Order: sequence, then C-alpha cells, then structure tokens
Amino acid sequence: MGLDLEALKAEAEQLIRAAGDIETLSNIKVAYLGRKGKLTSLIKQIGQLPPEERPRLGELLNRAKDSLTRTIDERTEALKGSGARAAIQLDLTLPGQRPERGHRHPLTRILDESYRIFLCLGFQIAEGPEVETDYYNFGALNFPDDHPARDMHDSFYIGKDILLRTHTSPVQIRVMKQQAPPVRIIAPGKVYRRDADITHSPMFHQVEGLLVDYRVSFADLKGVLTSFVHQMFGPEIRLRFRPSFFPFTEPSAEIDISCVNCGGKGCRVCSQSGWLEILGAGMVHPNVLAEVGYDPEEVTGFAFGVGVERVAMLKYGVDDIRIFFDNDMRFLRQF
Repeated sequence: MGLDLEALKAEAEQLIRAAGDIETLSNIKVAYLGRKGKLTSLIKQIGQLPPEERPRLGELLNRAKDSLTRTIDERTEALKGSGARAAIQLDLTLPGQRPERGHRHPLTRILDESYRIFLCLGFQIAEGPEVETDYYNFGALNFPDDHPARDMHDSFYIGKDILLRTHTSPVQIRVMKQQAPPVRIIAPGKVYRRDADITHSPMFHQVEGLLVDYRVSFADLKGVLTSFVHQMFGPEIRLRFRPSFFPFTEPSAEIDISCVNCGGKGCRVCSQSGWLEILGAGMVHPNVLAEVGYDPEEVTGFAFGVGVERVAMLKYGVDDIRIFFDNDMRFLRQF
C-alpha cells in the first residue's frame, strides 16, 4: 500500500498543477478525495491490515490527504488570481461609462418649490414634533371633544392623549404661544391619518401657512394663495373659493383650481367639472387666537394647508399616490 500511496499522490499532484480552470480542479478533487475517490478507497482498506501496521499507514494517508488538499487550495487561488487579472484588463479605446446620477424625489421637488415661493412672500419655515399631545393637535385648535377626527379609527394614538399629528397645525399653536404678532410662517412636514387608497396615504406631507397681524383680511389670503398657485402651476390657472367648515378657521373655504389637464373644459381627471380641489383655508378662528393669548379684537389672521402629494399628483400627472413611496427607479428617473 505504501508504493500505491506514493504513486497515487504523485499522479494527483501532476493533474492538479496541470488543471487550467476551476471546474477541472473540482473534478480532480472529487476523483481523489471524494467519498468514492482513489485516496479515500485506500483509507477504507486500513481495517484490513495487521493491527501493528495500521497507525503508520493511517498517518501516511492523512499526510497525503492534507498535502493534496493544500495543493488544490493553492491551485484554486492561482486560477482565481489569473482570472481576476484577465478580467481587469481594459480597452482604453472604448468610450467611458458615466456613473448614474441621483435624482431629487418628486415630493422633494414640490417641497423645495413651495419653500421658494413662500420665502419670497416673506414667510419663515417653522417645524415641530410629529408625536403630539391631544391638546396641541385638537384642543387648542377649537376641535370639540366629540369631533370625529379624535376617534381612534381616524387618528394614530400612542397613548390616551398622545398621537401622531394629523396635520402640522400644532406647529402654528406652538409658534403663537412663543411669539407675539406679527407671525408669518409655513409649517411643512409629515402627518399621519388612518386612510389608504390610490389618493390617500397613512403618511403624507403638508405645507400649512399662518399669517397673523393687524388688519389682515380674507383678501390677503386670496392674494397669497393666488400667487402660490400661479407660481406652482402657471399664470393661466384660475382659482375658485367654495364655502366650507374647519374648526380652527371662520370663515373657511375649499380652494379649487381650473383643471391642469384640460384647462377647465372638462375631462376624466376633473370628472368633467373643469375644477380640481387643491387646498383648504380660512380666517383664524377667534377662539384659537384667544387660546394662544392673542386679542381677537386687535389682531386677525389666516391659515391654509396644502397636501404636497396632491400638488405633485396634479403637477406631474400621477394618478396613484402609492407610487411616490414604491422607490421604483423607472418612475424616479423621470425627475
């Protein structure tokens, strides 16, 4: 068996060194070291030898196995290295490949454009916490205790009086409590409501605005919103103010714009009406002013809120809000 072992080892080493690829080397390893390999067969014959010869031959077989294993590993690394060197050889005459550049998300584009418009109108940006108390989210904004928005099926409550804010209006309360008039701010940020379909998302973005000063009128609100709409969608877009109701404003209005798809003629997008709802607004309710320590007889103000996703859907012709959060590169590359 000793002569057979040496001959077998030499034969295997010769084949290993001559192997030109990883697949051939793998086949050699199976042929000699596999379960039915030639060296493995010799190991199984040890039990047939006289007891006094078994330890010496067992040691020789193990050494041969270890030696072949090392030789195979070394040859494997050598073949991998030669393959890598071949792969990195470059043809400098070929045109280069530009790395793909990132793109601003469409919602970020709308937010940035909103900031630009309102900052030019003299507003400042204010931010606040996304986890709010019931007082700042509802109570201070003149919501009655039995208002449907307070229900668990409409809002995400974390505790008895703690919830994820349903709008950025709490930021307005916090600012007014810390600052005397005049106040001129926008409050952008994420808000949360229990609502999900092709036009609603449980998490979405708002930009709310507030202006409180002496002799502020509804005409001032109309001027600010008209400027915003014309700069965002174009000067040809018309506005329509419809009476509405919000607990924190009086009078209140829903603002529609002429359809950005058909120009107001009537189409599928606007349900043949020629108008699209864009935002809500109104004059700050006297109860809200009194709650923050302002005198409603001395100062007045207006507030408005616009959904960023709503603006993006109209501006870019998107009919499903969920696509903004899918991270589909085919969609994002368009921007």
